[in-house]
Formats: sequence, structure tokens, C-alpha cells
Amino acid sequence: MASKIFLPFLLLLCLSAGNGALVDDRKEYIVYMGDRPTGKFSATSFHTSMLHQVLGRSASDHLLHSYHRSFNGFVAKLTHDEAQRLKGMQGVMSVFPNGKKQLHTTRSWDFMGFSEHVKRATTESDIIVGMLDTGIWPESQSFSDENFGPPPKKWKGSCQTSSNFTCNNKIIGAKFYRSDKKFSPFDFKSPRDSEGHGTHTSSTAAGGLVSKASLFGLGFGTAIGGVPSARIAVYKICWFDGCADADILAAFDDAIADGVDIISISVGSFSAVNYFEDTIAIGSFHAMKKGILTSNSAGNSGPDAASLANVAPWTLSVAASTIDRKFVTRVKLGNGEVYAGISINTIDYKGKMLPLIYGGDAPNRTGGYQGSNSRFCSLGSLDEKLVQGKIVLCDELNDGFGAATARAVGSVMQGNDDRDVAYSFPLPNSYLDLYDGSKIASYLNSTSIPTATILKSTAEKNEFAPVVASFSSRGPNPITNDILKPDLTAPGVDILASWTQASSPSEGDPRISPFNIISGTSMSCPHATAAAAYVRSFYPSWSPAAIKSALMTTATPMSVEANSDAEFAYGSGHLNPSMAVNPGLVYDAGELDYVKFLCGQGYSDKNLSLVTGDNRSCSKATNATVWDLNYPSFALSTKPGNNTTRIFHRTVTNVGSAVSTYRAVVYTRPGLMIKVQPSVLYFKSLYQKQSFVVTVTANVGKSVNMISASLVWDDGVHHVRSPVVAFVAPPTND
Repeated sequence: MASKIFLPFLLLLCLSAGNGALVDDRKEYIVYMGDRPTGKFSATSFHTSMLHQVLGRSASDHLLHSYHRSFNGFVAKLTHDEAQRLKGMQGVMSVFPNGKKQLHTTRSWDFMGFSEHVKRATTESDIIVGMLDTGIWPESQSFSDENFGPPPKKWKGSCQTSSNFTCNNKIIGAKFYRSDKKFSPFDFKSPRDSEGHGTHTSSTAAGGLVSKASLFGLGFGTAIGGVPSARIAVYKICWFDGCADADILAAFDDAIADGVDIISISVGSFSAVNYFEDTIAIGSFHAMKKGILTSNSAGNSGPDAASLANVAPWTLSVAASTIDRKFVTRVKLGNGEVYAGISINTIDYKGKMLPLIYGGDAPNRTGGYQGSNSRFCSLGSLDEKLVQGKIVLCDELNDGFGAATARAVGSVMQGNDDRDVAYSFPLPNSYLDLYDGSKIASYLNSTSIPTATILKSTAEKNEFAPVVASFSSRGPNPITNDILKPDLTAPGVDILASWTQASSPSEGDPRISPFNIISGTSMSCPHATAAAAYVRSFYPSWSPAAIKSALMTTATPMSVEANSDAEFAYGSGHLNPSMAVNPGLVYDAGELDYVKFLCGQGYSDKNLSLVTGDNRSCSKATNATVWDLNYPSFALSTKPGNNTTRIFHRTVTNVGSAVSTYRAVVYTRPGLMIKVQPSVLYFKSLYQKQSFVVTVTANVGKSVNMISASLVWDDGVHHVRSPVVAFVAPPTND
């Protein structure tokens, strides 16, 4: 779709091999075997012996990588039949193709009321943020290690130094992964970032203060990460053609063992898949077991329903929303009329009037195009002789390369999709709504020599922020309907942060800039990562679930009127880091809680024992429904017009005032009845736990697909808020 064209491109998943026995028919498969065995364990020998049972003497030739530091598994070249044979072997939990995942700030922190002057923990410099991305540009000012001491003693990682890369006391570790060894001429065979994405996310999460930051003057201000004193550990998993599952797992394996505190991964599949066939869900589960929270991007496939990519309940899934700044690009016509569109345009024609032409009047007839399709200005559709040196009016939003390759000097696009995001183009451009676009079309038809100019973009106030971006993936959760995802939303639109010096901020533009402005849930994820690291710096002993709960229950409620998908768009609300360090109560959970959840989801005793590394089974004593998982939100799916009742069991831990009394306050709407027992919770000490039961009865009408409500535990100081959502269950694919 044109509306998605500027977000990181989609990559085809690797297909499994056919039934042939030729080596060339083999494809890479990941064999996941659960927890790492205790005691002495030679992973390579063990994995080779397993492969030997299937492949014979050539086993060692086809073993590509062994996971052994934090969990158990390997990558091997197999045919489809060989993969199926391995799948049936004892100790194997899942076997799946090594697919490819896609890559899913001066103003954003101030917008959230989280400036550089907020209260900081003295231990912030001991926090290590693990960034799984495209690498990093170490010379960026954001990663200076001035006034930094040596790495924390807990750090067990290393730095893959090379002729073009070294670490420092800010970037304390860096590794790169490429299982197939297929590097392009544009890739650095080191942790250095050639694409820019990893540098941008790393500086958003933990970059140091850089004054006078901008993209050629746009977004001017002070750039700073959410936890500027934290350390960064880089795990380069993404390359010119995407992010291989085998490399993602290898990075998780290392990051967990290296001693990071938070993992940030702005990467995802086309769509959500079962938990233990998803490398991010697998890696983050083992991270959770070691006390490490994984923050990940919800996906860029919105606004379609059930389009989320990362939905595992032990991770923090982050949607993307706007901030109170937008970039406006004005188009001035030869008749003096001016129309305001949106884009990132850093080129200034200084008012010079240029010839204007309609794309539909310049079809490339030698290429077989007519005006009916050249009006969209797609690649190859425009006649260079007619377009060269002119500004082209196009009838849809696209990447701009159709006009650029036809040697136009600018383009004006019109449409009503994705008008909440300013994109960069290979030439000056402005994206207008259909009304203003029609005015320009009328002008074109009313004069024999139409002219126009495109002005440099300006930053203006966005009065409607925050609103969830149109591209941000929506719920409901396609894997477990009754776990609400995304968990929350954070700034992800028009975010300025550091950039690589190996490529231009905009493809087709030869200029280099130390900063860039881009959008995506890739940008919102590191905001949440930083907030989680900020909370952990104050409470280093808190579990991943407790940190996640603190972020969710203190999130700022958002407007249903401005976000028609409500909680399916923004989860618990908009990230509010400064409030998260004082949540009052937290909904805690650990490995056993997630094990019970998995039992309730139908996972077998065999799979359970592999994941946990012990002999636990899904007996009645441990089995639990999805509604019993101690999650900071409440969701229930139903059928239209039916009364559905669900009972949720929850436990909260007191992390506020030692002696306190919390009362349940319910905000609901017609069609939703909520009962809380007990309705008052009394605490006599810190970290005391109290349990309660929430009974929800929903009747979602045929004309309404979703009803939103909330439960707030209030002690007069803290307002511990959880969304309650009832909705019509989406149809299954079965």
C-alpha cells in the first residue's frame, strides 16, 4: 500500500526446503530446545550428535550455529523432511525456517514532561541497555564517553573491534551477527551502522546530551536520550536485507549472558506467530527468566485490526503516537495562492517559481503508460522530456522516485491517507489533502504557463497530540485474544535523533547529516526502553513484570474520540516516565505465572519442561486460564449480542506508602458491568501483597465492536489505572 511505502520495507519469509536430498535444496532452520541444561554442556557436540542421527557423517558440515549461553538450540541447513525428523526427536520443542524480520529526539521527551532535569538515580550509569538493531555509529556526539567511568562490574560482554570500530565507556560492548555470511557492498562487517536505524534508536534510548541538533535546521534543539547516563551494548542483527531469525536468537543468547538490564528490539515479523516459533518471543522469555525486560515495537501494519507483530505477554509491546510538533511544507502557486502540506523538506528554492505539470499529462507512452496511470507518478510512468525541470502534481502518496528518476525538481502529492506523518523524499515534496490538491489542479487547468515553488518545511504546534499514528499496528491480540496488546503507546512520529554518517537521511539525497527525522514504532520502542531503564535505575531488584506494570498503570489515558480503535491502538495509554517511578502498586509476575499461562494456552508437558529446564507439568495445580495471568490490563472477547462473564484473579504488591488504603474506582459504560471484590485493599507494609477478583459481564451489541472501561486503585495519592476492554472476537483463520 502507498501509505506504508516509507516505513521499513517488508521482507519475504524464507520458505522451507522441498523434499529433495541435494545440499542445494537445503534451507536454514532453527531448532529450539528450551532451557540451557545445567552443569557442563558442550553445545556443539550435543547438537552435532543430534544432527548425526538425521544427516549421518555430514552433520558437522550443516551445523551453522549453536545457542548455549542462555538457552538451548541450534541453526542447521536441512531439507523439509530432515526438519520434520528433527521435530519429532526427544528434547526438541520447535523447528521452523530461519525467516527474515523487518525493521519496524529533541522534542519527544519534553512533550512527555520528562526533561533532562528530572530526578535521576545515582545508579543510572550502572544500567546497561542492550540494543538489537542495525548497529551504531560510535563517533556520534550522542555516544561520547566524556565523564564516564569504566563499565559496571556486572558486564560480561565484549567488543568486536575492527579497523573501523572501537567501543568506549558509553558503548561498552558491540557484536555483529550474519549467519549466512552474505554481506552487501553497503554493509560494514562490524557493529558499525550503515543504515542509520540502530544509531537513531540507540540515541533515543540512551544518547547523551547534544545541543544545537537538527536535520539541516529542522527540529532544532537539544537532543538527549531518556537515560543519558546509561551504558549501551550493541548487537547488530539487521542488514541491507532485513533481520534473520537465527541472528536475533544469537543476539538474545549473548545479551542475556552479557548482563544487560533491558533489551530493546525495534524489529518484527509480518504478523504475530505462535510464541515458541517466534524468535523474539523465545529470546525475551529467557531474558525474563533472568530478570531482563524486553521492550519491542508493536509493528507498522496499522490501522488494520489484529495487525500486531509482537504480542508475547512477557514483553512490553509499544505503539507509536504523535508529539506536539509537526512539520509543514507549503506550496506557493504562480497566482499567489499558498497551500500547506506535510513532509520533511530541507531544500529551499528561496521562492523561485518553477514550471508545474500534472502527472496525468506526462505519460511515458514508450513505456506503455497512459495518463490514467501516470497520474500516480509511479516509477517509470512519467515522460522525462515533459517532466524534466518541473514540479509534478501526483494523485497519490508514494516514495517520490517516479518523479525523481524522470528528473523532476519537485512533486506535490494529494490524498487523505497517512496525513499524520511527515516523510522524507528524494526531492522537494509536499503532501496535500484532496481539497487543496484539487485547488492546484484547477489552477493548472486555468493558466497556460502554470508555476509553483515548494518551500522549506517549518516546525509548527500540533494541537491534537498525542494521537496514535495511522501506521501503528492495532489489536486485538491475534495469538491470545484476551491479553490486551499493545501495552502502551509512546512518541513515534517525526522523531529527531542521531544518524549514521555512511548514508543520507533521505535516499537519493547526497547530503550527510548527523541527525535524522523518521517515524515508526521503531522510534516509540526506545522511548519505552528508556522509561523502563529509568525505573530500573531506582529499583534494580524489580522484576520485568513489575517494571512493565509501573509503566502501564501510570500511563496517561488517551481520548477515544481521537483514537477510534481505543485500547487496541494505545493499550493502557501514553507513556509517562516521571510518574512510573512512583506507581503505588504493581502487578508482579514471574516465570511460574507465565508457565501457568502457557499451560492454559494448551502447551504440552513436554514443551513446558523444555522451556523451564525442569520436570514441571501442566497439572491441575499449575494450569490457569488466560484471565488469571497477573496482567496490568483486563480484556475479554465475546460474541455480538451475547452476555459473557469472565472472572479475573489479580494480586497487587504495595510499593508506595507502607501503611495505605486503596479503594477500587470503576469507570464503565453501558454494556459492561464490573464488580471488584474486595473493593478496599489495606496494606501495613512495603511489598505486602493483596489479592482481589474482578468479575466482568459484557454485552457487546451488534453495532458496537468494543466497549472500554477502567479500574483504578486510589489511595488519594496514587491512581493505579488498568483498562478493561470487552470486544467482539475476530474470526479465526481455521
